[in-house]
Amino acid sequence: MRAIGIILAGGNNYRMRELSQKRAVCAMPIAGSYRSIDFALSNMSNSHIQKVAVFTQYNARSLNEHLSSSKWWDFGRKQGGLVVFTPAVTSENSFWYRGTADAIAQNLSFLKNSHEPYVVISSGDCVYKMDFNKVLEYHISRKADITVVCKDLEAEYNVDRYGILKMNEEHRIEEFEEKPVVARTNTISCGIYVVRRRQLIEMIEKCAEEDRFDFVKDILIRYKNMKRIFGYKLKEYWSNIATVEDYFNTNMDFLKQETGDFFFRQYPDIYSKVDDLPPAKYNVGAHIKNSLISSGCIINGVVEDSVIFKKSFIGNNCFIKNSIILNDVYIGDNTHIENCIVESRDTIRANSYHKGEDGIKIVVERNDRYVI
Repeated sequence: MRAIGIILAGGNNYRMRELSQKRAVCAMPIAGSYRSIDFALSNMSNSHIQKVAVFTQYNARSLNEHLSSSKWWDFGRKQGGLVVFTPAVTSENSFWYRGTADAIAQNLSFLKNSHEPYVVISSGDCVYKMDFNKVLEYHISRKADITVVCKDLEAEYNVDRYGILKMNEEHRIEEFEEKPVVARTNTISCGIYVVRRRQLIEMIEKCAEEDRFDFVKDILIRYKNMKRIFGYKLKEYWSNIATVEDYFNTNMDFLKQETGDFFFRQYPDIYSKVDDLPPAKYNVGAHIKNSLISSGCIINGVVEDSVIFKKSFIGNNCFIKNSIILNDVYIGDNTHIENCIVESRDTIRANSYHKGEDGIKIVVERNDRYVI
């Protein structure tokens, strides 16, 4: 493909509450065995983009470890490879990334040293599957300066936390408003853009000269009447992990057959870093109903409508319903967990009771796993 990829994965999101205190949102576990950034990386690999840069910043340790090898997504070093950029103090700059445009500006040499004519920019906290080649073909056919991938959300969705756009009959964007108080349309930006590389360099350099740092506000909105900016409608599944409720609902969507089939049974595949773990083990007394159980788990109790991530242990007579159990959790005997997200590496004492009454409850416990 005649494009390089940029994945923006450095932002912090306080709406994720305790879940983002020790990890980046792009490193959030999804569907038992994946991280949210795996979907953007897999889409680029499946679209034959061979050279990808990931910009990380906030709580980046686990995310950087996950990206330590490019082989999981088949980014061959001879073709370009996977490059991770973190903020660095230099003789010219001592700032952290102050925004999405500033992150690109601080690493502008990546764009200048590349030769591909186009750039695909994607956020790393969205769950979706798409072929970027189709977006590029659309971009070229419209003679667009920038193409924004967008999606029509259902009427009941709260769209005021997204970028809202309005297009004319030719799909050219006429209005673009970031997180409006009152949304006048339900068409949102998916945080995926296609732009010509030389033009992106020019616009980023101008933003840096004027101390402007945000890609949406200082490029898309500012240039919407000066540049040919078009929208490309995405009709398949797309979800943004921006709140605890979004994260919970996204994982629960994978319990639906149509969502599971779309991501895991239809070509192309979604890839991730693989751990060498044994298959899940179901002991006498285990009862599983409509749940996703990952490798390395040992189940002794009842699990219904839940997602259990890798290396978790469910004790005897436990009842887990409508919950997400993250990696390496130990749940003691006779425990009841309902409408909850249990943080990774937690140890839940025997005979515990956790239930989310008014929304999703996040359970964070740091008990000793082995007591003498």
